[in-house]
Amino acid sequence: MTELISRDELKRGIDAGEVTVVDALGGSYYEQQHLPGAIALTEDHVAAKAGELLPDKDAAIAVYCSNAACGNSQAVATRLERLGYTGVRKYREGIQDWVEAGLPVKTGA
Repeated sequence: MTELISRDELKRGIDAGEVTVVDALGGSYYEQQHLPGAIALTEDHVAAKAGELLPDKDAAIAVYCSNAACGNSQAVATRLERLGYTGVRKYREGIQDWVEAGLPVKTGA
């Protein structure tokens, strides 16, 4: 199982530019709102796009989706780990928790 990252750890990592954030929802969900700096990468595109979007397999990566009940973040994290990515963590509580905490989100593609 993928190691978890807390909201506070993730916010610090984003603010410091030390983590690559991956939105596992993609599509219209990503366009509606996503974490600052997040890239959209859904499970069905990991194999084809991970090398281009995430060239450093040892970089810190935080994957999230909508909330703790959503399985997309674990699915993407698992695929990344199988491709040899070593710094993958999951923000289990997802964007719902981020928004409820009053933290900023971005919109658009």
